[in-house]
Amino acid sequence: MSKLFSRLTGFFTSRNLAGVDKSGNRYFTLQENVDGIMKEKRWVKFKAEDDPTSIPVEWICWLNGQRKKAPTDQEMADLEARRERVKLNIATLKKEEEERKSKEGKIKRSISTDKVGGPDLKSFIRQFPNSSGEDIQYGVNSTGDGKKEQTNAADDNTDSSRSTEPTGTGKSYKPGTWQPPT
Repeated sequence: MSKLFSRLTGFFTSRNLAGVDKSGNRYFTLQENVDGIMKEKRWVKFKAEDDPTSIPVEWICWLNGQRKKAPTDQEMADLEARRERVKLNIATLKKEEEERKSKEGKIKRSISTDKVGGPDLKSFIRQFPNSSGEDIQYGVNSTGDGKKEQTNAADDNTDSSRSTEPTGTGKSYKPGTWQPPT
């Protein structure tokens, strides 16, 4: 019964129309005295169904109290025009990007060779020692026909191919004995 009474009194109180959005939703304010403090109530009356997604962002901010003044018709028109410009700019950028990608695709097709573009496996394999702890090096065989063969870095008798990291099984490790190479 109190809800019905409050609605009837709400029609006769001084509610103010704050504005109307482009969907036809109407926004109202009402000044109330609550415990000696004047409070402003804000609400929306939907034109059609109660669809909160039809409320523009500016009006949502006003309803939540994030804005002190309601958005004006001029402000809403300016923001709508700006949103349209942004949409056009996005469409233009997407079109330019597609054109650029298609041009790059044509260039890549004309340049491509028989080789498959992939990772450099030789440099990847050189990172790992073989089972004997020696590095594997790949080189060209002595006949010069371009075929690759595996050569052993230990055969070169050079110290530059050896790792500076400590090696061992861990059984002979004593704390504090290992020093980095200088």
